[in-house]
Order: sequence, then C-alpha cells, then structure tokens
Amino acid sequence: MSEQRSMEEAISSFVDSLEEEQKSNKLIESNQKEKIIDENEDNSENDRYKNYENYPGKEEDEEEAIKEETGISGDIDKIKEFIVKVISTVSNSEVSDIKYDKDNNKIDIYGKDLGIAIGKNGKNMEAIEYIVNLVARRKNILDKSLSIDIKDYKRKKYDIIKNLAIRMANKAIKEGRKIVLKPMPSYERKIIHDALSENKEVKTKSKNKEPYRRIIIYPNKEN
Repeated sequence: MSEQRSMEEAISSFVDSLEEEQKSNKLIESNQKEKIIDENEDNSENDRYKNYENYPGKEEDEEEAIKEETGISGDIDKIKEFIVKVISTVSNSEVSDIKYDKDNNKIDIYGKDLGIAIGKNGKNMEAIEYIVNLVARRKNILDKSLSIDIKDYKRKKYDIIKNLAIRMANKAIKEGRKIVLKPMPSYERKIIHDALSENKEVKTKSKNKEPYRRIIIYPNKEN
C-alpha cells in the first residue's frame, strides 16, 4: 500500500468516525443539561472566591482566558495526542517531541522516520494538518486554523521557495513572458504569493485544481 493511499484511507476513516463520536457526545450533553440548575447555583458560590488564589472553577477560567488569547483551548494536549494517533495510523514513525508555538499558533513535530508523515513535497503533512484542524474545529477545541510542521520541513522550505519566487519573477520580467511553476501544496503557493505581493512588475495567479494547482507569474504589461 502506498504512503499516499494510506494517508487518504486514514483521513477517510477519521472523518467517517466523527459522526459516531458526535452522536455519543450529544448523549453526554443531554445528561449534562440536567445539571445546569445545580451548576448555576454553584456559580454564585464561585464568585465568593474570585479574590483568592484558588476557587472552584479556577481551572476553567484559566482555560477560557487562554482560548481567548490564542484561539485554542487550554488543553492543547488533546491535539498533540490526536496528531500522534494520526501519524501512527499511516506509518511506523516515532514521535519523540511535539511543541506548541503560541505566538504563531503552530505545532512542531519531531521524531524518527517521519518521512512518510511528511510525504512527497509535503503532501502528507498537509493532509495531517487538514484532518487535525477539521476534527479540532468540530470538537470546539480550535477557533482558528493551526499550522503543523514536521522536522522543520516548512521552515527549511520557506527560504528555498522565496528565492525561487524572486528568481522566476525576474525571469518573467526579463523575458517578457509568463512563467508556469510546477504544482505545489497550498502553503508553498502562499509563500510565493506573499513574496511577490509587493513587486509591482509582476502578478501571480493560481490555476488548476488540486493536486495539480500551480502558480503562474505574469509580467505586468503596464510596467
């Protein structure tokens, strides 16, 4: 079984299981609603402790504050565990460390034999990012999209792709013709769009559908 097929099957399996999980969650939520009156009564008790270091509900308040600040719930460990589960489903890779960068809302993953998880041109990594964001949003863990990088693949690629964008833009200007780039994942295309967004001598457009979507760089005729 190819690595790409394994990833596609894993994604399909996770998406299909969401409906069953949501049905289970609805049963839990139904039971929780029966406790609303008691919880509302407890809220007035919580207010008495607001000026103390510890009070009932403090942990929930802290998680809510983190969510408001970062767009992600306080329990980031749930996302980390899910990422490990996805990666282990499609490969025998060993995840040794997962770091969350709050400032950039980004997860960095490190470990052994993560080549399959990255995939050709980062395709599998992009699929993992998609499924993690999909599940996290459905479970109300995320308010905004989370970026995932494996073994600094994206960081290393950034400078390479940015330099490519500048080089191809100069070629389009010099030769006075459009330059068609090879198909790229969405995050790589974004790097090129951003790198050339302030260059008044060229304009960029994306063409075709995934997985053949690519960027075309046009010289600006007005210049």
